[in-house]
Amino acid sequence: MVEEVAVAVSRADLEAYYAQMLGIRGTEKAAFDLFMSGLVKGTTHLAAGHEAVAVGASAALNPDDYVWATYRGHHHAMARGLSAEACLAELMSKATGSSQGKGGSMLLTSAENNMMGSYAIIGSHLPMAVGSAWSSVLRKSGQVSVAFFGDGATNIGAFHEAINLAAVWKLPVIFICENNLYMEYTPISAVTAVEHPAADRASAYSLPRIVIDGNDVITVRDEVAKAVVKARGGEGPSIIECLTYRHYGHSRTDPAKYRPEGELEEWLMRDPVTVLRARLVASGIPEEEIGVIERTAQVEVLAAIEAAKNAPLSDPSEAFTDVWADGGSQWRN
Repeated sequence: MVEEVAVAVSRADLEAYYAQMLGIRGTEKAAFDLFMSGLVKGTTHLAAGHEAVAVGASAALNPDDYVWATYRGHHHAMARGLSAEACLAELMSKATGSSQGKGGSMLLTSAENNMMGSYAIIGSHLPMAVGSAWSSVLRKSGQVSVAFFGDGATNIGAFHEAINLAAVWKLPVIFICENNLYMEYTPISAVTAVEHPAADRASAYSLPRIVIDGNDVITVRDEVAKAVVKARGGEGPSIIECLTYRHYGHSRTDPAKYRPEGELEEWLMRDPVTVLRARLVASGIPEEEIGVIERTAQVEVLAAIEAAKNAPLSDPSEAFTDVWADGGSQWRN
């Protein structure tokens, strides 16, 4: 077995994670407001409430490790380095967006940060993460792949196929379930035979059952760090189920009326941003310094909103570029 390595939590780490999470939260709120004002077309699936999963996991990875996400992927892209401006510009179909406005919210990608994309087909990216892990083995690069997915994906065949193959081949891939209790509008508990849809199935693939608090960024970081050591050491995949909660509905057309009365309020008491702020205070960081971090994040998001609004729209003449390896659509002919 690979020896577990204890990860220290420095003041600088706490401040950096807090700044990241505030930036993501502010960008999510901006995406909501811009959608409601008609500047974001299509739909959006916001991840407010999930920030600790993305930031904590990313903190345990190297810059060249691979990340794969679902259509609820703003937080993952930003945790890997995508700027708020590039994120919002992409949502507004602007040329300065991360994919020049061609992907939008549901296909948000930051390839330069090895964030390999968001995928609208449930579970489709899990075999892709297995593929990138297999590539790392073939190239002996030492890279780890991480696939984030929702609780609903655990009832998709691709989930089981991907984990089975990863376990058989002992691939360096980590499967992280963001269990926010609902698969779209349906409680996951209403359609799943086990309490924890990802972790309770791990034993079928000879993997340990891991369920953690997904609203504590340090808990997430430390658990993912263990899985990374295991993966890089050739001991195969891990499944980590993070218990969390989305503050908004499933998408912008969903008022979330199906949630029991008081449930949202109960989870807001465990808001990951609030939890981390309390940790900063307990660590002795003065309120004045925390306030500076908060004001800086707010100013940065406001600047990103204005920059994205003022950016040029995507050029329609480039609609068929970046669709194949040669940058064009000649393969169709």
